[in-house]
Amino acid sequence: MSSLSARQLATLLVGWRDSGVAYAALADRIRLLILDGRIASATRLPAERELASQLEVSRTTVTAAYAELRDSGYISSVRGSGSIAQLPFRAPAGLEATPGYLDFSKATMPAIPGVVAAAQQAAEQLPAYLGDSGFDPVGIPALREALADRYTARGLPTTPDQIMVTIGAQHAIALIARTIMARGDRALIENPTYPHALDALKAAGARIAPVSVTAEEGWDEIALEQVIQRTSPSLGYLMPDNHNPTGATMPEELRERVLSLAARAGTTLVADETMGELGLDGRAQTLPFAVHGSAILIGSVGKSVWGGVRIGWIRADRTVIQRLIRARSSGDLGTPLMEQLIVLNLLRDYDAILDARRAYLRQGRDRLERLLGARLPEWHVPHVRGGLTAWVNLGRPVSSQLAIAARNEGLIIAAGPRFGVDGAFERFLRIPFSYSAEETDRGVDALARAWAAVGRHPMPESSADLSASVV
Repeated sequence: MSSLSARQLATLLVGWRDSGVAYAALADRIRLLILDGRIASATRLPAERELASQLEVSRTTVTAAYAELRDSGYISSVRGSGSIAQLPFRAPAGLEATPGYLDFSKATMPAIPGVVAAAQQAAEQLPAYLGDSGFDPVGIPALREALADRYTARGLPTTPDQIMVTIGAQHAIALIARTIMARGDRALIENPTYPHALDALKAAGARIAPVSVTAEEGWDEIALEQVIQRTSPSLGYLMPDNHNPTGATMPEELRERVLSLAARAGTTLVADETMGELGLDGRAQTLPFAVHGSAILIGSVGKSVWGGVRIGWIRADRTVIQRLIRARSSGDLGTPLMEQLIVLNLLRDYDAILDARRAYLRQGRDRLERLLGARLPEWHVPHVRGGLTAWVNLGRPVSSQLAIAARNEGLIIAAGPRFGVDGAFERFLRIPFSYSAEETDRGVDALARAWAAVGRHPMPESSADLSASVV
């Protein structure tokens, strides 16, 4: 069981105090850290006396905060084991049970209309496969061939034996991490990044080597080169196209340079291209990352078709695919057949699907930029050229406080530090523009009310948040 020291928790709690009751404010912040995954389930929290000393508050305050978290199901206390973080077995009262509650913590789109027809067609195709075992560790030949043909058409010659079909992109990330790396190896990762990828790398035992990415400047090229040259990470996880959460896209010259450096250092680069074909301005599509050198590619239909169709894939050299096949059985025994058939049917019209999705996202982005400019002009909203989210600079290190206030206004949204490697980014908020116009309007209204509430109880600037102000 992992433990969190009082000093570590205090770092995560920077800016927790407001003008309300101290124990309630402390409980709210710890609850948010657990909900956002910054305090993992089954983590032992520091003892009450130690935390009280670190925060310079009375032990009574911490005791009352822990009691509230215990009553609401966010921690459990066992004699001799201390207080253990957990997620409640049911949704907290006032969230899912409240009609009209809006969840902006997920960057997703509603399902395309064609999913039902594709599923019906898949049901008709299913009898042809019923004579097989149903355990499919690599993917049905027809789908692997269709995916290989798509890579080839995009400029990267690919054969079906270079494809593995997975249970979504997250499954692919976790499988690659535990297959390519050994525990204690270094892993290069962007900062901010996709939080579940960071979780997968940590679960595989990686020592994280972060490299900064910003919405305006993109990748810190000098730091990227230095991390590869000086630490020789065994694996690097990148999102070179329409990066989540910043929306940045890596220039062609930098791709070539990074791949060349990685080859010399023995670093296996993994490019998450789940949003690679969702460019909104200029070229809608870019060449696959591996056009410029050896890399493992990850794709899925979770961002383009629907998150409920749990199909992803890995494109890699044949030897890597064989390693992944051998390693896979310890975690799962194959990808569901029906969903593979659904995706196979949808791929026939995938270009048209992507065109419609890009048009939908372009409208959502423009609407969000317009609304935020009118309602919250003090925020810096970058013009996003791809993906599903805007990485907004609030101008003050109050993202976690704002996320708590937003919940009181009926909006669930992830605070900026959820996307950071070490709890930075309190000045930032990831806002999706992938929701309907009505939902976007409601979300911005809730954010405006929450921002006003935060403004009534301003937080002092803290030197502990300097990292968020310079990345």
